[in-house]
Amino acid sequence: MEESKKNFLEKSAKKLTKNVQNMANYRSLYNEIQRLVASTVVKKNDFENTLVDALKVNGLETQLRNTVFHWARSQDSLKKKPIHLTENTDLIYLKKVQIQWERRIQKSLNSICSELNIPLARIRPSADREELGEKWNELSTYDTDLSKYRPLYAPKDFLEVLFSIRDPAFKKHPEELNWDFSHIQIRVKTLAELRCLYVELAQGMPLLGVNPDMPAAGNFLNLEAERTHLGEKVLSTNYAPIAQEFLKRGAPRALRGRLWSLVLGSTIKDNDIEYYDELKTMVLQYDIVVDKLIIKDVQLTASNDDQYFVFEDVLYKTMLCFSRDSEVLTPVTTDRSAGGQVIHAVLQGKPATLENTLVFPPSGVIPFHGFTMYATPFCYLYDDPCIMYYTFRAFYLRYWFRLHTVSSHEQGIVALCLLFERLLQCHEPLLWAHFKNIHLQPIKIVFKWLMRGFSGHLPPEQLLCLWDLVLGYDSLEIIALLAVTILSFRKENLMQVNNQHNVEAILADLSSLKVIPLLQLVLLKE
Repeated sequence: MEESKKNFLEKSAKKLTKNVQNMANYRSLYNEIQRLVASTVVKKNDFENTLVDALKVNGLETQLRNTVFHWARSQDSLKKKPIHLTENTDLIYLKKVQIQWERRIQKSLNSICSELNIPLARIRPSADREELGEKWNELSTYDTDLSKYRPLYAPKDFLEVLFSIRDPAFKKHPEELNWDFSHIQIRVKTLAELRCLYVELAQGMPLLGVNPDMPAAGNFLNLEAERTHLGEKVLSTNYAPIAQEFLKRGAPRALRGRLWSLVLGSTIKDNDIEYYDELKTMVLQYDIVVDKLIIKDVQLTASNDDQYFVFEDVLYKTMLCFSRDSEVLTPVTTDRSAGGQVIHAVLQGKPATLENTLVFPPSGVIPFHGFTMYATPFCYLYDDPCIMYYTFRAFYLRYWFRLHTVSSHEQGIVALCLLFERLLQCHEPLLWAHFKNIHLQPIKIVFKWLMRGFSGHLPPEQLLCLWDLVLGYDSLEIIALLAVTILSFRKENLMQVNNQHNVEAILADLSSLKVIPLLQLVLLKE
């Protein structure tokens, strides 16, 4: 028994070692350990014990633990199988829909290029490169004509794609429209199961985001002061799992950025800064049509938002660098929920050789209307655009790409739509029946909230409280739950109107809502 256990541990250790070697931070971590091994604190005659002690003293043991934590999360994200209603359920048709959707987006992109007679990618002219370089820190002054450009698609277009999904096993007239997603065989949680997941909310524990002056234990002035003191201790451990647990009860404003970076593994080192500079160089060197779509999207969204317009310049930098980031490509295209379709573009005026061919865009992500809003809240957390970039990227790769991908993943947009509908139907049956009577699909009202993770719809502070919970519980299900809760909260007014325009008017302004009390209310209520 002991022997088999030892063999299992050895095999697991070898597998883990091999996987860690493929992680982005491996090289810098390896170099630090090498330097430590070569130092005088590690003794040859007692190598193992002195090395372990040195790793602890230098904080490298914690870095190793965090690396394993982030690896384990990535494995969970990539390999976790969806929970189907039946063992025999075949959801391969969802992947086919995603492949078709990706091809449709690519076709639209090529159509824009044909209409405007522009290439997908080209070497940026020297004059343009110089101007862009000079204005890098104030890109809002970079003058380019975008009047003929339009977003490739918007949330409502993506929702139409989701409504077009047909489960081959579900008998239905081909012309009959889907009113809801009940025919898709993905198991989603019940409210009782959500109460078990979000236990801190469901048990009414003191949370930040309810009342800033809430009394605290000990000699602290209020709960914010208590949580700040505790948060500093958490950060001093530099241990990601503890930081993740801490976020379940809310992050103090002053510590939120550092806590998020720790949980996501986006704390930066010298090689990260170098890579960020390389991304900037690629933006300056290559002109790709996605640049125009990004600039257009920032102008249409963040620049017109009272809460975010001041961050216009840093958003341009962040999103342009993101488009060039090939490290985004692999996680997005190899995830089991992705279609894996990418465009290969040959640089204009260059021979069609391998060195002149690039994946377009290098990140593999083609922006849509509102895509910038995934990044806007991070502007409130970080002064350094480099740190902001890496945290945004990590958040996107962990969560947000699932919100614009058709998949059977339990954290994907299809599952969130289904979860929203099930919760609304079960716990607000009168409201559900009312929507049915006025021939209005409830998901049409809230889909833009779900697809953006509420960014641009909630005030920044409330949005950050919500995203604390996303990170703390490592789940997007809280977004669907909040959507149901908001409809429930405004139920009385919604029951008085009978068309989509008036329903949207009632739900247009969410600025007065407090996210945490609302969620506590619905999870506490039996």
